[in-house]
Amino acid sequence: MPLDLPELAVAAARAAERARAEILPHFRRLDAADVETKADGSPVTAADRAAERVLAAELAAALPGAAVYGEEFGGDRDAELLWIVDPIDGTLSFSRGIPLFGTLIALVEGGQPVLGVIDLPALDERYVGWRGGGCWAGDQRVWASARSDLEDAVVAHGDPYCFDRAGERAALRHLTDSARVLRGYTDAFGHALVLRGGVDAMIDLDLAPWDASAAQVLVPEAGGRCETLRYAGDKVGLVMGAPRLVERLLPWLENGQPTSHDARER
Repeated sequence: MPLDLPELAVAAARAAERARAEILPHFRRLDAADVETKADGSPVTAADRAAERVLAAELAAALPGAAVYGEEFGGDRDAELLWIVDPIDGTLSFSRGIPLFGTLIALVEGGQPVLGVIDLPALDERYVGWRGGGCWAGDQRVWASARSDLEDAVVAHGDPYCFDRAGERAALRHLTDSARVLRGYTDAFGHALVLRGGVDAMIDLDLAPWDASAAQVLVPEAGGRCETLRYAGDKVGLVMGAPRLVERLLPWLENGQPTSHDARER
């Protein structure tokens, strides 16, 4: 039976709303002792774990039989049908009182993301989209940039150490030499800016599946191009935004294996 993606998008947005109730009461109320460091060096808080529990329960109820795979508690990532969640993408920002963090939800069928949600709780913004259904912020259809001139573009990038981990420091040097306006808008916030054309393109590297899956479906539904670069292990990079700019940026990234997510026509 085909998935009812519009109905599941409503359920995913509802799950994101419930997760906000676990996240926002802790925002700008954390002490240093409230932030733990995981084995990989990344921070985690009780709010991350509580939000993931809520997301898992809501999403499992919305689609019985689908697995849930999350950053904090793992799960069956090889299931044919699964929800992939990151309860707080940008925990470092969250823990420091910076409002540029988000909740990421994706529904993956047969290895392909078919539905995505980027929720920015502190900014009260939410982006929802599904395969063939477009990308929406509330009742407003949003579109990625169509800019073609890199010299006039606003380009975002992830942290420089992520370029180093991917062996792509040369690409960052190309970017700083060629883009007149360069911004370090990272994590879910940067991805959301791509969706509505606030930034024209973005390079984001050293990502886990829960970091990338929502953008992989949302950016094409917003009329942009999202190119996935596969690196060692399960790490990926995303080059996304205006199709012509993505085409310009891709050759600078020499070590990843590309997989394209084509733009939806406007």
